[in-house]
Amino acid sequence: MNRRELLKSAGAFGLASVAGLPASASVAAGNGAAASQVTTDIIRLKLRHTWTTVMSASNYRDTFFVHFKHDGITGIGEGAPIVRYKEDAQGAQVAVNAIKPMLDASNPEYFQKVMTEVNHRIPGQWAGKAAVDIALMDWMGQKLGVPLYEYFGLNAEDAPITDFSIGIDTPEITRQKVREAADFPILKIKVGLDTDEQTIAAVRSVTQKPLRVDANEGWTDREVAARKIDWLSKQNVQFVEQPMPADRLEDLRWLHERAALPLMGDESCRHPEDIPKLVGIFDGLNIKLDKTGGMGTAFLMIQMARALGFKTMLGCMVSSSCSITAAAHLSPLVDYADLDGNLLLSNDPYRGVTVDHGKLILPRRPGLGLVHARSAA
Repeated sequence: MNRRELLKSAGAFGLASVAGLPASASVAAGNGAAASQVTTDIIRLKLRHTWTTVMSASNYRDTFFVHFKHDGITGIGEGAPIVRYKEDAQGAQVAVNAIKPMLDASNPEYFQKVMTEVNHRIPGQWAGKAAVDIALMDWMGQKLGVPLYEYFGLNAEDAPITDFSIGIDTPEITRQKVREAADFPILKIKVGLDTDEQTIAAVRSVTQKPLRVDANEGWTDREVAARKIDWLSKQNVQFVEQPMPADRLEDLRWLHERAALPLMGDESCRHPEDIPKLVGIFDGLNIKLDKTGGMGTAFLMIQMARALGFKTMLGCMVSSSCSITAAAHLSPLVDYADLDGNLLLSNDPYRGVTVDHGKLILPRRPGLGLVHARSAA
């Protein structure tokens, strides 16, 4: 299948619905069905350690939640907006509340039509739209009485091992974080500053386990990036994620031709239309629900990426078990998982997917399978 045929195929599977085209039919409940009740909320999630990357440093993250109640069932969704994409939780809430009358009048059984209308009415705000999408999918799984991985035809036993992320910090704190992550067989190390060699040295002073390295666009000189990747290739590193800025595609292509390690795209890959442009630039793609606008588009993008020969990875922002569990339900589809955002928190409001020595254990309950943390305690 060539790229043009693939894109035509993708359209048949709903690419139009994520491209912001107007709905072709009403999303209203109709036929005397009861209306829905949609509410939104912002929760401040507190981090166990200051979370530092090239982009920012923070002790908390505000994430956006949607509760979609219909027919006695409530679906829950979460989006984690970040400054990198000029989004925040307050903006997501304003955007979704602005279309609340449409959502209240809609039937979640027609979630494809609902999301088509959401994409048509809300420009941008992908994390906010992800919260709506996840809530709809959670509702549908509960309505059908099946966990979402079964809805997508997946086997929970095929869920991969997730790495555990170590944010940029002093060598002393880096060593402490690595020790705390002793149960994880693979670590993801944030780099992208002048202290990269010190960071890796601190990690290697504690463990020799395999690493994944994420520069978060931090290396702006391609020659420097090539030298750093060559050095990392001798440090038991599996791949390097987003070594250079997302829009520097020709520099990234140059780097890919010379890189001593596979390259994984993240910030360069946000939407379905990005994927064909990245052939020959990356070896794999990191797909995140908060970038794509939800589970439906992420599912499509995984299929597109695989058809074009990319390795695939499901990643996350710092978020609660709601968003992480939603991504985990799709994880049997991918080669790699970086689904640990909830593990960085001290006040996760939900329990869903769990981790056993890195292995993702998907909940067997219907929908997302979430329970409130206070109920699980």
